Amino acid sequence: METAELLEIVARGEDGKHQFKANFTNVDSLAAEMVAFSNSGGGLILIGVNNDGTFSGLSREDMGRLNQLVSNGASQSVRPPINPRTENVSAPVGLVMAVTIADGISRPYMDNSGAIWVKSGSDKRKATSREEIQRMYQSAGLIHGDEIPANGLTIADLDAEYFKAFFEKSFGESVDKQPIQLAALLENMNLMKNGVFNISGALLFAKNPSFRLPVFIVKAISYPGSEIDEARYIDSQDISGKIADIFQRSMSFVLGNIRHKQEEQGINAPGIPEIPRIVLEELIANALIHRDYFVSAPVRIFVFEDRITIISPGHLPNNLTIGNIKSGNSNIRNPILASYATRILPYRGLGSGIIRALKAWPNIEFQDDHEGNQFSAIIRRQTQLAEEDRP
Repeated sequence: METAELLEIVARGEDGKHQFKANFTNVDSLAAEMVAFSNSGGGLILIGVNNDGTFSGLSREDMGRLNQLVSNGASQSVRPPINPRTENVSAPVGLVMAVTIADGISRPYMDNSGAIWVKSGSDKRKATSREEIQRMYQSAGLIHGDEIPANGLTIADLDAEYFKAFFEKSFGESVDKQPIQLAALLENMNLMKNGVFNISGALLFAKNPSFRLPVFIVKAISYPGSEIDEARYIDSQDISGKIADIFQRSMSFVLGNIRHKQEEQGINAPGIPEIPRIVLEELIANALIHRDYFVSAPVRIFVFEDRITIISPGHLPNNLTIGNIKSGNSNIRNPILASYATRILPYRGLGSGIIRALKAWPNIEFQDDHEGNQFSAIIRRQTQLAEEDRP
């Protein structure tokens, strides 16, 4: 880093990526700052800069001591250890140490006391909410939302006939002829543990999963205009049940609230939907399978006059971007659910669903909202008949 770049950063002030510190003498205090950046996308600590942007004037001897402090803190006071990069930069008064902290790949990071620090604006705070900490474990691949217990849902809630039909169709064998009891079979299939369904098992095979998981539903509303109108709507449904039922009823809701074209079909034919069916299948299935089950919120489907919006809780996981998913890249957030969904829904799990949807209907916009922690697919509708279709 050159002095000119240092002065430019200091002139902009502190923010979520840049922290100013006049000096450090306590390794625990430094460790907390490094933990916060490691858990929050990385950043830069400038030691030798006061909060008001003036320079504290560190000496060469200070730099030697601080380098040792950074090294000790990163290896002994941050768990798991990190590898910050330090650089000594000439300042108008004395020296400044620039400590670069990379975005951590083994979140959550903790200090010696077990505290998990995260950035909050230009400051830091302790992560205390269960959902926030769970998402950190999720991003590190240490836990998945679809495997957490669906407390209160046991083998008594299994839709036995539905599960037996699925098992025989998928594996070519009868459940009744298996050498182990049904509960053990469900555990071996990663659908249950200690007699309690996980989220995947409940959504796939429980008779009424929404009784204990009331937020994991679809809220669907059709409006006459192009904006949300609290006073007027065409149709509204809360769609619950097994994931296969939710998918089918969500499809029926959208198909029942968009236009259909007669084209060359007979007069008694149902007509061809204005949006190709495969587009709706791919995007609704993706919303149900890839949503973040650590977020207590439903999938939402809005049918407007000019668009269909499908909102899924949770932004794209890890380093996925909208450009990535358009190219066929994927990162399976819910591996258990995804593995069984390929046998129940029109879902292939190969990262090709978005590509198929865009090929069939290019006028789709995606929005990855990290702040609101949600992902949206916006399908533009044909608001006017094409000239050749006009009378």
